Amino acid sequence: MTLSGNEIRKQIHLAAHFPGVNNTTVWADPESRSQVDFSSFVHLAETAERGKFDFFFLAEGLRLREHRGRIHDLDVVGRPDTLTVLEALAGATTHLGLAGTINTTFNEPYELAKQFATLDHLSDGRAAWNLVTSSDAFTGENFRRGGFLEHSQRYVRAEEVVDVVRQLWDSWRAGAPAIDRQKGTFATDTDIAPFDIHTTQFDIDGRFEVPRSPQGHPVLLQAGDSDEGREFGAAKADAIFSRHGTLEEGRAFYTDVKSRLAKYGRTYNDLKILPAATFVLGDTREEAHENARRIRLQQVGPRTAIAFLEQVWGKDLSTYDPDGPLPDIEPEDNVNITRGRVRHAKDPLAVAKEWRAKAVAENLSIRELIIEVTARQQFIGTPADVAAEIDEYVQTDASDGFILVPHLTPGGLDEFVDKVVPLLQERGSFRTEYEGTTLRSHLGLRHPHSTSEGVRAS
Repeated sequence: MTLSGNEIRKQIHLAAHFPGVNNTTVWADPESRSQVDFSSFVHLAETAERGKFDFFFLAEGLRLREHRGRIHDLDVVGRPDTLTVLEALAGATTHLGLAGTINTTFNEPYELAKQFATLDHLSDGRAAWNLVTSSDAFTGENFRRGGFLEHSQRYVRAEEVVDVVRQLWDSWRAGAPAIDRQKGTFATDTDIAPFDIHTTQFDIDGRFEVPRSPQGHPVLLQAGDSDEGREFGAAKADAIFSRHGTLEEGRAFYTDVKSRLAKYGRTYNDLKILPAATFVLGDTREEAHENARRIRLQQVGPRTAIAFLEQVWGKDLSTYDPDGPLPDIEPEDNVNITRGRVRHAKDPLAVAKEWRAKAVAENLSIRELIIEVTARQQFIGTPADVAAEIDEYVQTDASDGFILVPHLTPGGLDEFVDKVVPLLQERGSFRTEYEGTTLRSHLGLRHPHSTSEGVRAS
């Protein structure tokens, strides 16, 4: 789709993902710094705010994965508590939204409501919660009930968590507390409605402790690509953190999820689609692609390539050459030698068949194949190339923007902000200044109690 100079351009939404513990983070690079020191978080957040990004995104890890009985190498550089970091960043930033992944399976709605309402107050309305679910019993062993939840029940619990949390956030009257110093009252019984909630998952009653926060409801993000996950996102989320890489896949996902909104009384603009994406820049296209190849070789070393293959094959493949062909043996069906989150959780026989076909068609070694199949959406090119491609995705409804995942901590976003953001601004597709103070304002989302499409959070 080509826009004329007189047409209004969709505004691109950008977020910065703190490089976490995964196969995109090159923690061994000489330019990489600590993933625990607060200075690293501040650097990325300040860079994102300088670039007028919508929000800073911090993922969560609840247990170190184990592979073949050993701690998975990619998980050992540390991941401190999400909410603690975000609360500290509230004092180091002024406009940038602060989004954290917190699990609905292993946390209770009362504490979640209190934690995110507190973050929204501390940040003056910049809090966001990325809702995730889990049916992983290995991770659940870290929690008091074992944490195990049948896969089919994870969204049942998640929906009830969201509904309960919203009821708690709404239990304080708008405008309360109406402090009367002469009478000595902070809040009256009419300011704070009692709750008495009984669901399949929860039985709680009382009064909520935290006054209504600046956004009313902190922004809710969700990641889930199954039909169940898409439906949950359409019903409950303000933004979806998706993984669809190509224009065609992005447009199909975008159309599918947004078409589900009407049944929940929601409009097209009530939900933002924000895929994860990486980027590699160069002064020329050739240099950018050479940089991308070097980075991917750092991200997927020989041991990592074999470990990813073992996740699918379910057996020790350490005798295989990572620069050689795929094994000529079949995977072990229903055998998982990685404990914790597994990237390739589908039918191993089907995955192996798909990978073999790709490896033969493109003449790929094990390592080359894993580099291909584990890559996120990547923008590779000169700053002008990357700006144009990002703009095309948004203007043609393949996304509403992107959550950018740098490969280096904490300086991996610097070059993008310095070189790509100004070009997006020149195109008229990205803000030059923040126009509001809350994350809902940055994202163009309604206040949760507004019934008018024209009423937005300030």
